[in-house]
Amino acid sequence: MSSSTIELTKSSSVWAPVVQGSLDADQARAFAPMFKALGDPVRLRLLSMIASAGGGEVCVCDLTGSFKLTGPTISHHLKVLREAGLVDSDRRGTWVYYRLVPGALALLAGLLDVSDVIATV
Repeated sequence: MSSSTIELTKSSSVWAPVVQGSLDADQARAFAPMFKALGDPVRLRLLSMIASAGGGEVCVCDLTGSFKLTGPTISHHLKVLREAGLVDSDRRGTWVYYRLVPGALALLAGLLDVSDVIATV
């Protein structure tokens, strides 16, 4: 998880869903890399493949065949997801295994929670 994501997690009582209050500049800077990472179709697909993988993790070797991209390009996209704090990885021999960071998605879900607005409509 990136240091900005860790800071958001540690201070989760400081921020609230966007429908309850505005983010300050530091909070916006901390959330922006996560949204930016998800703004690319390849990275969004990679995240969904990792999140839905049986056993909670997936080898990079199982991801690359789903794209018409080179291995280094897939690795770059996975690095962006990792630096945004959305996935984590472990190297085992030649291969790298990726898994979702559920807390990061929970942060984004909490930020975008509109249940209070829907309840009042």
